[in-house]
Parts: sequence; C-alpha cells; structure tokens
Amino acid sequence: MNQNERGYLALVLHAHLPYVRHLEEDCLEERWLFEAMTETYIPLLKTFEGLVNDGVDFRITISLSPTLLTMLDDQLLLLRYEHHLNKIIELAKKEVARTRKDPEVNSLSVMYLRTFLRVREYSEKNGYDLISPFKNLADQGVLELITTSATHGFMPAMETEESIYSQWETGLLTFEKYFGYRPKGVWLPECGFTPGVDRILQQLGIHYFFCDSHAIEHASPKPRRGLHAPLTTGYGLHAFARDRESSSQVWSSSVGYPGDYDYREYYRDIGYDMPLSYIQPYIHPKGIRVNTGIKYYRITGNGEQKEFYQPNQAKVKAAEHAENFLFNREHQVKFLQQQMDRKPIIVAPYDAELFGHWWYEGPTFIDYLCRKINYDQDTIKMITPSEYLSVYPTQDTGHLPQSTWGRNGYGEVWINPENAWIYRHLHQAEKNMIYLAEMFVQPNSEEERALNMAGKQLLLAQSSDWPFIMDNKSMVDYAIRRIKEHIGIFHQLYRELLDHRTDLQKLEKWERRWPIFPSFSFQFFLPQHEHRVAIASSLETSGLPKRRKILMLSWEYPPKVIGGLSRAVYDLSRTLVEQGEEVHVFTSHVDGCPAFEYMDGVYVHRISCLVENDTLHFMDWVLQLNLAMIQYFASCLAKGLQFQLIHAHDWLVSLAARNLQKKYGRHMIATIHATEHGRNQGIFTDLQRKIHGEEWKLIHEAEKVIVCSDYMKNEIFHLFHPATEKIVVIPNGVDQTKIEVSSDSSFKHDKYALSDEKIVFFVGRLVREKGAQYLVEAASEILAVCPEAKFVIAGKGPMRAQLEKQAFDKGLSHKILFTGFIHDEERNGLLKHAYIAVFPSIYEPFGIVTLEAMAAGTPVIVADTGGLNEIVQHGISGLKVYPGMVSSLRDQLIYALKNEQHLSRMAETATHMLNHSYNWDYLAALTKQVYDNVSTNKINV
Repeated sequence: MNQNERGYLALVLHAHLPYVRHLEEDCLEERWLFEAMTETYIPLLKTFEGLVNDGVDFRITISLSPTLLTMLDDQLLLLRYEHHLNKIIELAKKEVARTRKDPEVNSLSVMYLRTFLRVREYSEKNGYDLISPFKNLADQGVLELITTSATHGFMPAMETEESIYSQWETGLLTFEKYFGYRPKGVWLPECGFTPGVDRILQQLGIHYFFCDSHAIEHASPKPRRGLHAPLTTGYGLHAFARDRESSSQVWSSSVGYPGDYDYREYYRDIGYDMPLSYIQPYIHPKGIRVNTGIKYYRITGNGEQKEFYQPNQAKVKAAEHAENFLFNREHQVKFLQQQMDRKPIIVAPYDAELFGHWWYEGPTFIDYLCRKINYDQDTIKMITPSEYLSVYPTQDTGHLPQSTWGRNGYGEVWINPENAWIYRHLHQAEKNMIYLAEMFVQPNSEEERALNMAGKQLLLAQSSDWPFIMDNKSMVDYAIRRIKEHIGIFHQLYRELLDHRTDLQKLEKWERRWPIFPSFSFQFFLPQHEHRVAIASSLETSGLPKRRKILMLSWEYPPKVIGGLSRAVYDLSRTLVEQGEEVHVFTSHVDGCPAFEYMDGVYVHRISCLVENDTLHFMDWVLQLNLAMIQYFASCLAKGLQFQLIHAHDWLVSLAARNLQKKYGRHMIATIHATEHGRNQGIFTDLQRKIHGEEWKLIHEAEKVIVCSDYMKNEIFHLFHPATEKIVVIPNGVDQTKIEVSSDSSFKHDKYALSDEKIVFFVGRLVREKGAQYLVEAASEILAVCPEAKFVIAGKGPMRAQLEKQAFDKGLSHKILFTGFIHDEERNGLLKHAYIAVFPSIYEPFGIVTLEAMAAGTPVIVADTGGLNEIVQHGISGLKVYPGMVSSLRDQLIYALKNEQHLSRMAETATHMLNHSYNWDYLAALTKQVYDNVSTNKINV
C-alpha cells in the first residue's frame, strides 16, 4: 500500500429508469430509455473499456435497477431502439447536408453523426446487449455492480414489511438472473431509509447500502467517525453516507460543474428549434416535439442568447474540473485523516443519467478523473464499498432515523400535497395483497398467474418515479395514468380472485403487456414467517437436494444474550447450516425484533407466550413459552414444514421438547449447559427442586444428552444416574472472527486505565458463582506488590452494588472500575488490550469467555474447577487457582504481573490449542455424528 495514501474515493453511479414498455408503438416515454442508452450507458461503457485498455487502475460502483435491466433485455424495446438509432443517424446526415455552408455548425453536426455512428457500431458489435459489457467489466474487477428494489419503490411510504420484502426479493432475484450472484450492496430508492429495512436486507444477504449525510449525523448514538466511515446498523448492515462537498460540486445548479458556460446546453435541441415541416419525421408522429440529441449551443449564461458549442473547449473545461475535483478531495482526505483513526472514504453518489444525458461532458469528466487519480497523485485511491469493508471490517454502530435525499431530506419530494393522495390506495392494495397470499395456500395454475400479476401490478404502482414526476410537474398526466392503471388492474384481479373466477383473455393481455419479473412469486407477500415456512416446505416436493431439518429449542438467542447458552446455540446452529443442515430455532420473543428472521442462514422463530404480562411468575412464564412452542410447531406441520430432529437446550424448553417427541414421534436430543444443583451448590428451595425435576425428565427422555465437559458428564451421572452410553461430551467453541479487533480499532486504553497501568480484566455475570468477589478481595494485597495493576470488571448482575461497596470500603474505587454491560466491540477491545483476563468461578460447566480471551491472544487465570480445569493446562496455556481461595488468586496474579514473558508464551500456546480443539467446524461435525446416530434408531414413544 502506498505510504502517501491518505484516503479513498467511492464514485457511485445509480442507473435507473421506470418500466416504460408499451405494446403500442411510438410511446413517448420509451425515448427516456433510448436517450439514456445513447447518451449515458454506451458512452460510460466505452469510457470504462478505454480506461481498462489503457491500463488505468480505477474502481466505480454502479447500481443497475431491476426495471432498467429488464428493459435492456427486452427484444421489443431493443428492436425499437435500433429503429430509433437509425432515425437519429438519418437526421444527423440531413443536418450535415443542411449546415454545409455554416462551418461552425457543420462541424458540430459532423460530430453528432460520428457519435451516433459509433454508438450504433458499439451496439451492433455487442448484439444490442449492454448487460454483458457491464458484467465483463465487473469480472475484471473495475466495477462493483449492485442493484435496488424491484421498481424503485419508496420504502418510507410503505405500510407493510411484506411490501418492502417483496420489492427487495424481486429486485435481487432479477439481478441474480443477469449476473449469477447476489450483490453485496444495494441502492436504497431515493436513499430512503426507514427503520427495519436494514433487517430485511440482512435477511436477504446484503452487506451495505447508501444513505444521505443527515441520516448518519442524526444516528443514535452519534458515530465517532462522522460521515467518512460507514456506520453499522443494529442488524449488521453498513451504511455509507453521501459526502456533501463532492456532491455539491457536481449536483448544485448554482456552483456545480455541469452549469459551466462552456458545457453543452441541454435545453436547446433542434427538435424544438427547427421548423415542424423539417423535423416532423424525427419527432413524435402526433407532432409532439421531443429532444433529438442534436444540440448546437453551449450554456453561455442565464439569458436567451446562446453561443455555439465548442467541443474542444468543453473537453479542456472537463479536464480542469476533474483536476479541481481531485484537488479538493486530496485536501479533504488529508484533513479528515488527522481527525480519524483510519483512512476516510468519500462517497460521491450520482444518478448515472447525469453523465452524458444531462451533462454531456460527464463521461469525459469521469475519464479524466480516473486517469488523474491513477497517474498524477498518490494521496487518494478509488475504492468500492466492499473493498473498504475488507480493509476496515469493524465500524461504529448506531440506529439510523428515517431519511431520504432530495429536498429537505425527509421525503418531502415523494409525500406532499401534489402526490400524497396515492398512498391510501397503495396501502390498501398492500393489505389486500397480503390477504390474497394468505388465502390462496394451494392455488391452481390460473389462480397463481392471477396472483402473480396482481403482485406485479402493485410493485409497478409503488415506483417512486410516479410521485417524483408529480412533484416536479414534468409528465404529471402520464404518472397519474400509470398509478391509476396499475391499481385499477390490481383491484380487478383482487375481486376476481375472491370470486374464484379469472378472465383469462385479460390476464393473457396483461402478461403480454408487462412481461417483467418472471422470478416474482405472490408468496413474497406472505407474512415473513409464513413465507419462509412455505418456501421451506416447498422443497419437500421439489427436485432440489433435501436437507435434514433440525429444530433447536432455546429460550435465549441473539440478540437476547443472558449467558453462554445463547452464544453457543447461535454458533452451533449457523455452523451446522454451513455443513448442509437446515436449522430452525424456536426461541422467546424479544421486543423490537421480528417474529421471524432469516439470520446467518438460520430460520429464527421468536415466539410470544400464550399469556404475556409482567406479573407472570417465572415458572408460569416458562410454562406459557413451552405451550406456545408446542402450538407453533403444530402450525408449522399444518403448512407442510417437517422437522426430523429436535435439539433442546437446557431445562427451560423441557416440556416442549418432551411433548413434541411423544406426540409427533420425533427424535430428540438435549444439551445440558449447566445444572440447578451446580449453580447453587445444592438444592434448597421448592423452585430449585422443580427445576431439578425438569432437568431429570429432559435427561431421561432424550435419546442422547450432550454436555460440554467431562466435569459436566460426571455431574450428570452423579445427580441423575442416566445410562452411560447416553452422555456425549462435545465442548463449546469460539469463532475467532467474532473476537478479532482490527488495527484501526477505536479502543482507548486511557478510558479504563492510565497509560502505565496493566489491565486485569474480568467479564461475566456478577453472580456468586462467577467469583468476582474473590478478585475484589485479593486486589489490595496484589496492589501492595504490583501497584501498576488496574482491575476492570465488566458485566451486570445482582451482586454489582455489593461488589462496588466492597471496593469502596477497601479504598480501591480508583483501582477497580465497574463498567456495567458492554457491547461486543468494546469487550473485544478490552480482551485484546488487557494484560491478563481472570475468571475465578466456583462453578463453571465450561467457560466460553475463557476461550474468547484466548482467541484475543490474552493470557488467562482461571479457577481449577468445572470445564475451566479441562481448558487450561497450568503453566502451559494459562494459570490456575484454587476455587474460592483468595490467597491462591493473589499469588498467581502477582506472579503473572511479574512474569510477562511466561505469560506471552502461554497465550501463544492457548491460541494453537483453540485452532485444533475448539473451532466450531470441528464441533458441529461431532454434533452431526450424534444426529446421524440418533436418526438411525427406532423412535420409542
């Protein structure tokens, strides 16, 4: 990497047009496509190919909308485009002859003729296929191709998640049809973000999107890195903000480059300037004047008087503007890098049609800019968002507010007195479409065609282009007609479907008129969990390879993380998916999370209790959750979703697991993560006896019981006396990628300790069995010998106040910091930068957090108990202390603080051990062996 490089530029072009295919010829709106192909898409492709041929290293991100891709692949439209090209070439030849006596104008007409001939030559060479050249450039690594929603629907104005999901799933399937893969990023239509869109995009496998700057500025919490690094949303998507400065230099009508007086004037076209008798054959047959693309004047100024266009002077100006743009970006990144802990990224997004169509010199500007970046400087580098995320995978996190780009930034362009009337019709159609999807569980072929056409009509009506046109008052009648047409056809189909009749003649006519989105299914409008269940069950009768369906029952699952159980189930389930299983997780409802979520390949079903209120006793809540899981299982069966095996995690789901095993004859295994006896060092209360009883039932009725350590195996035998062959030991693991802290991490040591202090780190629930009280008790004697120590205790729990008082009473409040709950990113930073991590538990069935510390490369001290005893070899991969013995903890910590070299060797040994024995690929394979063994047995119920 160049040592002088200070930052990055992401040039993003969004290519989109509404679907304007009409069966009747001479449709005025189809010229939008033809003009864009002639003046933008082909010139840009020729520019990119020229850069590649000249060996220029550049990167540009291009969004190709599904409607545009569909039209670029439509043979009817391509035949009409060929005719359009021939007509404008004919006109250009006519102009060359007409202007022969006027050298200044004649040179321009010759320029246009040559340009149009080159466009036709390029089109013919590629068989009028513009999609393949984009794919070829992407394959060469200079373009990153992304897409947008099906019809560029305005997300903040949609009432239902089903509509949002349908728009995105349809759009992504269209992209996949043409390019063979799903894009990593998407363009939000009109940069319109509304909370929840990120969750749906995450389910669909998307990694990033773009938003306007104020969305990041008003995020909560406010990002430390500002606008020039992406922000990670709560669902793990990365939001890249539009840079204001670079945008205004191109977009601004007052100071932007395209308004320069030397550039071509868009609004003076011979289609309007020439007499009707002359221009008639080249405009609309009804005499409607249109742009021909032949324009002889430059902008000159604001008045009517215009001077003739001078192409060479315009090229010089484009080069000057490219140099000025680069000069400003260089100074911008130099300034930003001084304020940031990483190289900034300047995101410059524009409508692709600006370049060439509106700003004739736009492709030339891009050509000069790429060459100047490549040859004339080494401060800034072009990059794609995916490349930036590979360099800096860890970002600030926060929640984005609703936002758009455009006038005033919050949707005013698309929702205002001129167009607000459309939304009550769209919203009603959304709800009606969802009703149809739920009603027709098994439609016949005609009904399915009608349902799919109804859904497509709704998608077409949702295009953001129609309210935009109404707002800017350009082709208002056409936009209104399209909205009314699509909604009208939708309601006609809706009524016919409810009456169980189909007008096949009309349906066939509509299918010919709108041959769009063959991958669309009306089932996209099913409520999300219903849709996923329907898709999963459809695989049973399809020709696709069948996967074993595993049902995990776990009362907690991310984002609900109370203890290690949640993380273990999450890591195991997603690794099993990678190894070919289909995993569904039934878990408890979490406020703010969807009832269904497709998360890292796992189907997550969040289930509400049958009776949900704050006054429920704990055991009553557990009962209600189990009954709801049983009921939900039955509903899945009714929809055709079959599970071959049930994997229950801990006693809280015992009732549901045992009931489903007996009632439906399913194989059932259980994982016992901890016991009530172990947590309390005995059974003393009625509640503890009830829990102990549930554990007994689950262990004895499961076909196999998985435990995480030999310690737990012995405990299970001692307490429950199961058959020896029933118990299988499979330890928990750690995903080291989840612990990694990038070199650019914003972690600040001085937030927790002075620069010369060594952090002694504890993280875990603040409960008796985790042993933080012994660390506080030992601290004063440790500090007497090693004053450089600083104790950081992270986590929450019922003992926090007691521990803080204990530290205060000892006069150690300045040396023992209680952080409370910390997010994973901050925890990872502490694990990475701590001198040593200490886990003095008196009961620990396994101890995942110890593995996480080892994965961070941090030395560990653990109590010689439970699973910790099996993870750590004293003096080799860590240090051990006697559980509950303060003096032992004191001595080992003093030794550690005085012997840094030995600590480093132990940490290195621990890392090697993790790679061999505690990686999830290996552990999931062991779990699959248990599944295989159980599946071959006859079920006894």
